[in-house]
Amino acid sequence: MEYIGYFASILIGVALGLIGGGGSILTVPVLVYLFAVEPVLATAYSLFIVGLTSAVGTVGYFKKGLVNIKTAIVFGIPSIIAVFSTRAYIVPAIPKEIFSTGSFTLTKDLFLMLFFALIMVIASYTMIKKDKKITIEEAGEQKFNYPLILIEGAIVGIITGLVGAGGGFLIIPALVILSKLPMKEAVGTSLVIIAAKSLIGFFGEGGESIIDWQFLFTISGFAIVGIFIGTALSKKIDGAKLKPAFGWFVLVMGIYIITKELFLK
Repeated sequence: MEYIGYFASILIGVALGLIGGGGSILTVPVLVYLFAVEPVLATAYSLFIVGLTSAVGTVGYFKKGLVNIKTAIVFGIPSIIAVFSTRAYIVPAIPKEIFSTGSFTLTKDLFLMLFFALIMVIASYTMIKKDKKITIEEAGEQKFNYPLILIEGAIVGIITGLVGAGGGFLIIPALVILSKLPMKEAVGTSLVIIAAKSLIGFFGEGGESIIDWQFLFTISGFAIVGIFIGTALSKKIDGAKLKPAFGWFVLVMGIYIITKELFLK
């Protein structure tokens, strides 16, 4: 299982480098089902792995001038505040047993896994659907819709804090639509936002779990190798064409998690 887990960790980075968003949503299932990390700790580990991998991935985009710093700050600030607050206050406040009825008990771990699976299903839809308006969006004069950016940033931050996924599948369309960024610049800017909020969220962790740093850096190392592979492949393969197929895979994974957590335990 560990060897499969290391291979899957490479795929996380490949997806991030090739598609630009959605790869991080594989991190928690890899940690929980292949490395037997308990869900709450897995969401924390995921923040670090996603944050570090995304930070490395931004280097190439910075070199090409495909990162809009102003947009990253405007969108990133509410997102960072939300993810930090979620990890520091909301996640620790969730009781270990939320409610119980008959033989069914909704535990904190079960709630997080089911919520995560729901996010996977939503993410898969955004990847599968064809939206020509986003893919052909032209760069115009940049205008910020501050109220919507504030709300979107906060929502993405809360989701990231709860499930440990970077939220690129939500951030990239938002940057294109709300900030009028061209697609490639939106991907680069998205990685900067994901890196900042994920790492800040991880270090704002309010739990008392002991961190296995060796394990964490090992998985991060495999994911970083993957992002280099994905970035190299993106020069030869159109990530947009692979996105729907990856979306179907994420959908199947989401349904599998719901089935496993509710019916196979």
